[in-house]
Order: sequence, then structure tokens, then C-alpha cells
Amino acid sequence: MSEPKELSPSFEPVAQDATDLPEGWLQVQSMDLDAQGVARKPDGKVVFIDGALPSELVTANTHRKKNNWEQASLVAIHRESSQRVRPGCQHFGLHAGACGGCKMQHLHVGAQVAVKQRVLEDNLWHLGKVKAETVMRPIEGPAWGYRFRARLAVRHVIKKGQVLVGFHERKSRYIADMQTCKILPPHVDAMLMPLRALIASMDARDTCPQIELACGDSVTAMVLRHLEPLSADDITRLRAFGTEHGVQWWLQPKGPDTVKLLDEGGEQLSYALPDFGITMPFKPTDFTQVNPHINQVLVTRALRLLDVKPHERVIDWFCGLGNFTLPLATQAREVLGIEGSEALVARSRENYALNQTLARDQKALAATNFVARNLFEMTPEMLVADGTADKWLVDPPREGAFALAKALADIEQARIGAEGAGPLPAGAEGWTPPKRIVYVSCNPATLARDAGLLVHLAGYKCTAAGMVNMFPHTAHVESMAVFERV
Repeated sequence: MSEPKELSPSFEPVAQDATDLPEGWLQVQSMDLDAQGVARKPDGKVVFIDGALPSELVTANTHRKKNNWEQASLVAIHRESSQRVRPGCQHFGLHAGACGGCKMQHLHVGAQVAVKQRVLEDNLWHLGKVKAETVMRPIEGPAWGYRFRARLAVRHVIKKGQVLVGFHERKSRYIADMQTCKILPPHVDAMLMPLRALIASMDARDTCPQIELACGDSVTAMVLRHLEPLSADDITRLRAFGTEHGVQWWLQPKGPDTVKLLDEGGEQLSYALPDFGITMPFKPTDFTQVNPHINQVLVTRALRLLDVKPHERVIDWFCGLGNFTLPLATQAREVLGIEGSEALVARSRENYALNQTLARDQKALAATNFVARNLFEMTPEMLVADGTADKWLVDPPREGAFALAKALADIEQARIGAEGAGPLPAGAEGWTPPKRIVYVSCNPATLARDAGLLVHLAGYKCTAAGMVNMFPHTAHVESMAVFERV
């Protein structure tokens, strides 16, 4: 099957009514979260079409049928979308062996943003029955060379006599034969073929399944997962490659806790948040945002929306290594950062101490405490025990912050004496909920679910929401919403 970009659309007049199209033609109405075009057959049955874009007239080949929907692949385009563009990467497409790292390169990046904004608004309304009072301007950045973190699969394919390094093929466990990758930083893109040659030259070529990439502002780190001890010759090869290409090698013989530098010394992996004078050291296996350009804008906008005053106490839920916590500490009276990972809490404390030292000639950071806790098991009692905070910053993983939002809702329902509500937790009489919450989300469905709790049960209104294009050319939707106490 040809790639969509290679199909020649027919511009003959066509019927606009989907029920009056030539037999077998479909009118694509929208795009789903997997970047599939969504059409309906004359009988109303939904068809998801790989490679099709909204407004296009297409024919497609169905390869999976269910009672209410079908899944199909694009065969021909009869009317092409004005937003269809030539993909920027030769490995993108629907052809056999195509890379699965991106799903939307055939759609203009501005249209990608519009689709993701619509996904956010639809999720808020259909799942949470919430409509933001204001739709914020999308946060956008470079469309290429943005991916400073990546997990690259590695495999020595004996039958082909070569080593593959890259992302998996579309809907496949096989690794794509990638010779270039335009979403990686240019200097890393230029390393893909040398990396293949490096692994091919190693004694351990059959026992190195993965390379994890982490780029800081001035350091490029790579974590080599190796299933057997490396030979002295392989260590020499890694050092030579690192010297030639400017790579700081880390080795991972077993789990993430075994990761260590190949050679001690050298510059530390870190990124800066210049708007706040903050430097964030991190280890290559720590969670950090994939797109540093967007992260800087994201943090700045989140704090502007939170509008923290010097006398206020703030809680940063799911604080990670302090990406929001330390900037908050430049504005607030007191900050509490809470995170599920003990390792990240330890890193947060180290980063706080470092930045407190760096701030000696400037304003010192506010008193800040970090706590490790399972935030998926929050209760109203635990929430009250954390004390009153004027503002909250919430930045959960894909699972969202349901337990946190429910605990807040349960306290409000108990306070107003709602039917079926539990008792008010001990000490809650003097506890007050935050006046404002800024919620940063990487999953619009869980954001919508939590927003429904905050708005309908916890006493908040959603004053603003907008999408963040953290991952251009993918279907991943990052977003931000603001909740005000009514």
C-alpha cells in the first residue's frame, strides 16, 4: 500500500452529503487520539481510517470489524485536505517498516494544535461536563529537533547483518530501520548511524537492548542497557565514541537503580529555568520533560496563572525533582512538594540546596519541604494533615490526580452536609481549601475526570484551559487548566 502522500487525489466534483457519495467513498469528519481519520458509513457505523485527515473524501480497506465500528487503512484520496503536508521524515508513513514514533507528520503543525485543542475541550465536556470560561492560547515551540529524551531500542539483526537503533515500527514489535530522525536534536540525529556502527563493532552487540537518551543544556547523556558485563575492549570503544561525539556514557547492567556513570567527573547533566534563575541537575533516568523549549514556557505560564504572592503557602503535588517547586520557592512564603518516588524527593532536596547556595547574592528561596507519599491513596484526613495552602500546583502522571481531587471533594461535601457525605475529618474545621489550582496534565481524559470532581463536588469553577504542544507530530495531548474557588 502506498503512503498517503504518494496518493494522487481526484479533484472532480463530489457530493458534500456523506449519504450521497459514490459507492465505497467516505467523508472524514474528525480525527481521534490515535491520529486516525473518523468517518461514518451511510448506516451510521463509525470507521477509523489510518492516514486520513478531516474533510477528506477517501476510499479505505477495512481490516477489522466490530458491531459498532470498523478499522481501515487508506486506499485512495479523492479530495485532499488543505492541511495535508509532505512529511518531514522519510521514515514516516503507512508503508511496511514505517517508524511508529510519529503519527501526525502528514498534518500541518498548526492543524495538529487545533485538533489537540479540540480533543481537550471535548474531553472536558463529554467526560467531566466542564466547560472552561476561557480557552487559553496554545503553547507551541519548535516542531523539529525538540525531543531531548528518548528511549531507543537496539537490536543486532543477524539475518540482515546489521544493527538497528531507533523507535519501533508502526503497530509492531520490530525496530524501524531508521537512518535519521528529525524530532531528535540535530546532533543526536547525526549520531544514529555512528551508533549503529558502534554497537555492531562491540563484543556485546547481541546483549545491548536499549539506549536511553537524555540531553541537558550542555551535556548529552546516553544510558546503555547491557545484559552481560562489558569487555575491556567494549569499554574502550564507548569511551572513544563519547570523545568523538560528545556523549557522556552511563551503564545500566540491571534495573534503573543500577545506572552509573562510565567515568566519574565531567560536567553534570542539568537544565535551566532562566525566568526564575533556577538550575536543575538530574540523572538520565529521572523523569524530566521531553521538550525543554516548551517546559520553560510551561513553568512560566503555570506560575503566572497561579499568581503566587509573597505571603502565600503553596503545595506542589506530584513535584518530581522540583520542576515547579523551585520556581514557586522564588515567589511564595512557604512551599511543600509531595511526590511518590523517594529517589525524586531526594533529588528535589539536593536541587533545592544547590539553588539556595546559588541564590546567595540574590533573594533566598522560600522555606521548602519535600515529602514522599503515595498520592494515589490520598484521603481527606491526609489532606487536612498537610495544612492549609493558598494555592496548589498539580502535575500528575497519565493516571491523573483522582484520589487528591476526591479527597478535596469529600471535605467540601461533608462541610455543606450533602446527602450521603461522610463526616468532616478531625481538624478540618480550621482548614481551608486552596483559592486557586493550576492543573498540568498529560492525559486529557483523566484531567476531565478530575475536573468534574473539582467543579461539581469540590466547589470550584474552571476559569481557563488550553493545550500544550509538548510532542509535535504525535497524538499526545498535554494541557493546562485553572480552577478558582467559587
